Amino acid sequence: MDEVAISMHGLTKRFGETTAVDHIDLEIYKGELFGLLGANGAGKSTIIKMLTTMLTPSDGKAQVWGHDVIRERNAVRSSIGVVFQDPAWDGMLTGRENLDFHGRMYGMNGRLRQERIDEVLKLVDLVDKADIKMEDYSGGMQRRLEIARGLMHYPHVLFMDEPTLGLDAQTRRYIWEYIRNMNKEKGVTIILTTHYMEEADALCDRVAIIDKGKVVALDTPSNLKDMIGSDTISLEVQMGTEALLPCLQSFPWIKSVAVINGTLELMVDHAQSRIPEIIQEANKCGTVITSVRLHKPSLEDVFLKYTGRKIRDTGNNSTAHRRRR
Repeated sequence: MDEVAISMHGLTKRFGETTAVDHIDLEIYKGELFGLLGANGAGKSTIIKMLTTMLTPSDGKAQVWGHDVIRERNAVRSSIGVVFQDPAWDGMLTGRENLDFHGRMYGMNGRLRQERIDEVLKLVDLVDKADIKMEDYSGGMQRRLEIARGLMHYPHVLFMDEPTLGLDAQTRRYIWEYIRNMNKEKGVTIILTTHYMEEADALCDRVAIIDKGKVVALDTPSNLKDMIGSDTISLEVQMGTEALLPCLQSFPWIKSVAVINGTLELMVDHAQSRIPEIIQEANKCGTVITSVRLHKPSLEDVFLKYTGRKIRDTGNNSTAHRRRR
C-alpha cells in the first residue's frame, strides 16, 4: 500500500459567510505528482495555504508528512517547500544571493548552503545566470529560480501554486521538464495547482478537479478522460450527406450521428482506426468529404462535464497586474 504524504479529512475554510473550501477528504501519496485543477476562486490556492500553514482551517484536519498543520506548524514548514504564485525574491539581489538568504532562514550552515545552491542552480539550468540581479531575469528564469528556492532546504513535499502562470508556451514546457525531473529523479512529492488543463494532463499522476470548494472528480488524467466516452469525428461534406447518413448508422461502433451546422458529427470508439473505413463507405455512397477532424476527450471536456462550464484562463491578466505593482 502506498505511503501517505498528505491527508485531509473534512478540511474546511470559511471567510465570514463564504465557504472557500468545503469538507474535503483527500490523500496524496509519497512520490506522487498531484494536480489540483480549478478555475480562479475554486478554492485550490486556499487548500495550499492551509496545507502550508499560511491559513488556519475553520474545520477538519490535515497532516503533511505525518505532521498536523495546526499543532505542528514548524515541523510542517521544515518538511515542505513552496513555489508561490506571486514572486518571493528581492530583485536587487542576484539569484545566488536570493538562494543564500533563503538557506540562512532555514538555518543551513555556510558549507551546506553553498553546496545546495550549486545543486539547485544546476537542476534549473541557471548556473551561468547565478550572479545576475533578479530584476534582470526573464519571466521564465524568475520562475526557475523560484523552484530552486523552494528546493533549497531538501523538502519532502513541494507545493507549486500556478508555477507557469503567464509564461509563453515554450517556457512553460521548459518548466514542465524541471518539474518532471524533480519528481521522477529526485523523488520529491509535488502538489501542483493549475488551471492549464494540458499542463495537468502532461505532468500529473492524479488530478482532483475543485469546484466551489469541493472535489468533484478525482483520478488519473487518462481515467478521467475515459469517463467522457467516445471520440468525435467531424466530417465536412460537399455533397451526398443524405445518402451517407443511413450507411454510417449501420456500423455498430458508431455510437451516434448528428448534423450540426452542416457538419457530420460522429461519436466513435477508437476513432483513429475507423477513419479509413468511414472514408471508404463515403466513397461507396457517392459522398464527397472535404475535411476530417478528430477530437479526443480532454481534461477540458472532463472539467466541463463536472462543473458545467469551461475553465477560464486569466493568467495573462494576473501577470500583467503583478508586473505593474
